[in-house]
This record gives sequence, structure tokens and C-alpha cells, in this order.
Amino acid sequence: QTRSSFIQHYYQLFDNDRTQRGIIYIDASCLTWEGQQFQGKAAIVEMFSSFPFQKVQHSITVQDHLPTPDSCIVSMAVGHLKADEDPIMGSHQMFLLKNINDAWVCTNAMFRLALHNFG
Repeated sequence: QTRSSFIQHYYQLFDNDRTQRGIIYIDASCLTWEGQQFQGKAAIVEMFSSFPFQKVQHSITVQDHLPTPDSCIVSMAVGHLKADEDPIMGSHQMFLLKNINDAWVCTNAMFRLALHNFG
């Protein structure tokens, strides 16, 4: 339940108020976004606020979650997104979630658009 709730909360913040996304990261968090690495809550929040689109809508079609030996959770969200008037694009995002002071935070994440052409 926690895992699905986190994913839902994450994308609700992303789609409705990217400025609030900092609440799910900590100062030690790391994020790889389309191959670019960002470390720390401030750098991650700054990256999100620099996106050129005005509106975005995510649709998550499948989620997978695994517990880790150190009581964390690895989550994978697959779906698609639509930004402004751009075409719909597939996306994949992985999260490493950790419970700190009775709150689940994202310590590590990776994101990629599914734009690669195999053939």
C-alpha cells in the first residue's frame, strides 16, 4: 500500500505543483534524469523547476515494487506522459524509497523517456 501511495503522490505533485516535489527528497538524494545526474534536494528541485513545459499529465500503467534487505523499497513506474501540446511519450522511472522518521522519502531515482527506436 505504501509503495502505490508513494507513486500516486509523486506524480500528483509532478503534474499539479512541481515546486512541492522537494518534500519527498532529502539532502543526500540522487537523481539521474535522462542521463544527467543531480545530487541533493536543492539541485533536484531546481532541475524540476527549470522544465520548459507549463503543464504535464502522467498516466502510470504498471508498477513493480521489491523490498530490499535494508528495509528500503525499490519501485518501478512505467507509463506515459503528455507535456503541453507535445505528443504522448512513454516513460520509465525507478525509485529507491526509505522510511526516515516515519515518512517515506526517495533517496535515489532514475528516469528515462521511452524514445529509443529499436530496429
